[in-house]
Amino acid sequence: MLLLDELRKIPRNIEAEQAVIGAMLIDSRCIPEVIEHLSRDDFYEPVHQEIFDTLYTMFAADAAFDPVIVLGEMQKRGVYNEKSSEYINRLLDITPTAAHAGHYAKVVSEQAVLRRLDEAAGEISNAAREPGADSSITLDLAEQSIYGIRKGKISLYPITEVLQDVYRHMQELAEAGGKLPGLPSGISELDNAIGGLINSNFILIASRPGMGKTSFALGIGLNAAKATGKSVAFFSLEMSRDQLVTRLLSASARIDSQKLMRGSLSAGEWEDLGESAGELSQIPYLFDDNPSISVGEMKAKCRRISDLGLIIIDYLQLMQGMPGKRYDNRTGEVGEISRSLKIMAKDLGVPVVCLSQLSRENEKRGDKRPMLSDLRESGAIEQDADVVMFLYRDEYYNPEDTEKPGIAECIIAKNRHGKTGTLELAWAGEYTTFSAVDRVHYEY
Repeated sequence: MLLLDELRKIPRNIEAEQAVIGAMLIDSRCIPEVIEHLSRDDFYEPVHQEIFDTLYTMFAADAAFDPVIVLGEMQKRGVYNEKSSEYINRLLDITPTAAHAGHYAKVVSEQAVLRRLDEAAGEISNAAREPGADSSITLDLAEQSIYGIRKGKISLYPITEVLQDVYRHMQELAEAGGKLPGLPSGISELDNAIGGLINSNFILIASRPGMGKTSFALGIGLNAAKATGKSVAFFSLEMSRDQLVTRLLSASARIDSQKLMRGSLSAGEWEDLGESAGELSQIPYLFDDNPSISVGEMKAKCRRISDLGLIIIDYLQLMQGMPGKRYDNRTGEVGEISRSLKIMAKDLGVPVVCLSQLSRENEKRGDKRPMLSDLRESGAIEQDADVVMFLYRDEYYNPEDTEKPGIAECIIAKNRHGKTGTLELAWAGEYTTFSAVDRVHYEY
C-alpha cells in the first residue's frame, strides 16, 4: 500500500535543504544570508531542522565552529545520534562550495510556502466539512491562514534603501506642486492640518450620537473618490446602504433629506435628483451593510478591489472580535479590533477611517467638548489611531443660546504626523452635510 506522501507529493526539495546546511557548515559567512530567508520550520527534514537550529544558535552566540564542534553541540542539545557524524560528513562531501547558499535558501523557502499552503488547504477543507460548520468562521479561518503565509517574515531594510524611497517620494510631491501626501477629504483646512488621508493611517472620527459623524464620513469618501478616481469601500454596521445613498443624494442635489424620505418632490427637484443620481453613479463608491462583518472579512473583500483608495467603517463599537474567540471583557475585544484595523491599514496600504461612539462623560461637564478620555473602551483605540478627530456642535446642546448656529467643530485631538487643534465647519442639517468655513484656530 502506498504511503500518502507517495500518493500526493508534499512540496519539498531535499537536495536544496542539504546544499543549504552543507554551505553553512563549510563557511559560516553565508549564515546571515541564509537566516534572512529561512527559519527552522522551513526545512522539511527533521534532521535538517536540528542541524540548522544548532548552527543558528552557535552563530547567534558568536561561537567559532567546525564539524567536530557542531557535533559536540548537538550532543549537548540532545539531538545527536549514531548517524549524525556520518550524515554531516556526507553533507560536506556533496556540497562543493558555499557560493550558492542564498539561491538554495530561496528554493527551500519557496517549497516551505507551498507546503504551508497545502496544509492550510487541508485545514480549511476539514473545517468546511465539520457538521454544523459556520461559513463566516470558516471564511475567517481561510483568510487568516492564507494571509499569514503571504505575509512571511518582516525584513530589515538598510537606511540607504529607505532614504532612496523617501527621497523619491519627496521628488514626486515636489513635481506635483506641493500635492497633499494623502487623499483629499474635500475640506481644505482639514487636509492642511493632517496632510489629507494618508496611506496606512488609521483615522478615528468620534462623537456623541446626533453630531453627524456618518454624514461627515460619507462626504469624505465621496470627495476622495471624486478627486482620485480610486474606489472607496464603506462598511456600515448600523445604517442600510439605501439610507446611506439617500443621504448622498440629499447632499449632492441639495434637497431636504426629509423630502427625499417622503418622496414629496417638485418637478424641478426630481430633475435635480436625476442629475445627481447620474453623477453619483459614475463614482467608484462601494457599500457593504452587513451588520456582523468581521475585520478579516473586510480585509478579504478589500483585497479584491484592484484600485482601492480608502476604507470607511461605521462604527467601531458595533464590531465584533474574532469569531469563536472569548474575551475577558469588552475593552479587550475592542482593543483587538482597533489593533486589527491599524494592521489592515498598513497591510493594504490605504487609509482606514473608522467612526467611534463616545461615552456620556462629556455630557457631565460644563464644557461638553469631547476629549480623548471620552472614547469608549479608549486605551487601545487612542494608542492605535494615527489621527483622532471629534465632532462637536454647540447648538445640539444649546439650541436657543448657542453663539455658533450652523457651525460644527472638528477637534483634532491626536495627530501623529502634525499639529492638533480645532477647525470650524458649516453644518447644513437639512442636507446632512458639512462644508468648510474660513475660521480656523490651532493649538501647538
